Order: sequence, then structure tokens, then C-alpha cells
Amino acid sequence: MKTVRICYSAEEIRQKVDALAAVINRDYTGRDVLLVCVLKGAVVFFTDLLRRLTFDPQIDFIQVSSYGLATESSGVLTFQKDLTADIGGRHILLVEDMVDTGFTLYHLRQHLLDKGAASCRICALLDKPSRRKMAITPDYVGFTVPDKFLVGYGLDAGEHYRALPYLGVMEE
Repeated sequence: MKTVRICYSAEEIRQKVDALAAVINRDYTGRDVLLVCVLKGAVVFFTDLLRRLTFDPQIDFIQVSSYGLATESSGVLTFQKDLTADIGGRHILLVEDMVDTGFTLYHLRQHLLDKGAASCRICALLDKPSRRKMAITPDYVGFTVPDKFLVGYGLDAGEHYRALPYLGVMEE
């Protein structure tokens, strides 16, 4: 494995998740919420965020890809797993690891609205607006990051590095 230079420590991430949860609690308390984890990268963030919510959302998981094992989007969205919950009339909060080009979330959000969701907001741990190709802005953002390939805290490189408790950049 390559050496990883820490960009955001476990403590910085914990503080950011706490802050995001506080705002989401304010916005969603008293609503019928379905919290949707975009697999696989968001699973660590999703779990930490879920534990900090003071309301009782239902949860579900969706897995889509436009990357495969590559580091660049193919531009083709493939569904590996769709939601099992009925989303008609429900408020959806998509929890994603990173908004990069915006391709995946743009089409995923439209897919959920087309299936009858009352609303669909996006919570992303990381946002890379410099790479955006689709007109989409996450509603809740942890960190705005430069155009670097990050790993750790659920993010991978070829299915490795997900278990790191921090976010970092691989050193050459």
C-alpha cells in the first residue's frame, strides 16, 4: 500500500459530521424522512451521521456507478442496487461521499423524483466544485476540496483504503 498524507483528521471529520447533523436535525425533525446511503463510498459517513440524528428516519441503500474501478467517470450510470422502500410522497436525503462531476447525483436525484419522492436533498461529505459538469449543488456539505484523489473514511482506490479513520491523498 502507498503512503497516505492526511488532509482531514478523524477529529476534524467527527466535528464536521456533528455540525452537519445539527443542521439536518433542524431541517428534518417531524418529517417522514428516508435516509439513503449511496454505496459503497458513503457507508462510513452515513453510519456516523445516522447515529447523530435526533429524529427517527427510515434507511435504505442504493448503489450506482459511473466509475467502475476507474478514477474517472465513464459518463454512463449503472444501477447495481435500487431502493427497496416505497418513496412515494417521502422526503429523501441522499447521503454521498463526494460530489465530483455531479453526473451520478444529478441523474440519481432525478430518478428518485421521477419515482414520486416529495423532495430529494443531498448531503455530501466532500464537494469538488472545480470538477462539476452537471448543474447540481449539494444541500449539505462537509468539506469543499480541491481536485485531489482522496482516500479513507469510506473512499477507496481500487477497493483499498476505505477503513482509514481519516481522509488523505496517496503519496507517489
